[in-house]
Amino acid sequence: MSVKKEKQIQRILISQPKPSSEKSPYFLLAEKYNVHIDFIPFIKVESVPYKEFRKEKIDILSHTAVIFTSRNAVDNYFRICQESNIEVPADMKYFCITEQTAHYLQKYIVIRKRKIFTGSRTATDLLEIIKKHKAEKYLYPCSDIRKDDIPTFLRANQYDFSEAVMYRTVSTDLTTVELNYDVIAFFSPSGVKSLVSNFPDFVQGDVSIAAFGPTTASAVSEVGFDLTVQAPMPNAPSMTGALELFIKERNN
Repeated sequence: MSVKKEKQIQRILISQPKPSSEKSPYFLLAEKYNVHIDFIPFIKVESVPYKEFRKEKIDILSHTAVIFTSRNAVDNYFRICQESNIEVPADMKYFCITEQTAHYLQKYIVIRKRKIFTGSRTATDLLEIIKKHKAEKYLYPCSDIRKDDIPTFLRANQYDFSEAVMYRTVSTDLTTVELNYDVIAFFSPSGVKSLVSNFPDFVQGDVSIAAFGPTTASAVSEVGFDLTVQAPMPNAPSMTGALELFIKERNN
């Protein structure tokens, strides 16, 4: 009895925006293995209108510190301040999840004149810094879909804080996209949800599904898809690394 040969990988769909740098590992991967890679964002961020934000009844100026976990949080915090005709006090403290996020603040303020505290990479790193500043009243600008780690910690340890939903993560309209790919790579549960909402009749068939992070992997399983490629893994800390191993295996 003959064994069915698994399909070779020729076309990959990355459900994120196209990288701006020509040195992106995705482009190197495509060239090295002669595969075609498309970049189509499955989700997008929409700002919460100021009138809607007002219903949250949050007094921004009553806070002494702001927690930023993304550029979207930075943009929407200063947008709301501008639309509220609020001048952010010079002594406001900023707690940023990474150096990149902290550096992005210079779009709105003179960094060298402000008190900025920075984590190294993860929310856990940032929380270690926040522990040293318990007396502050924190504002946490976030999306309607966000991880629980920061608010759970603040609540459990009785910090004075407000959670402010200033933007939303919504599905992109993908109805004009043809899913003729050998691999579809997801990076968040919202991306998986977007596929299902745009293509309710989608059948996985011989399409391989890749997922970055445990919550994304769980979302793939919850909707009934088989997960083929998972990252990060000890031998593949990035999505490109995991895809490279998979391509090598399939295309030999």
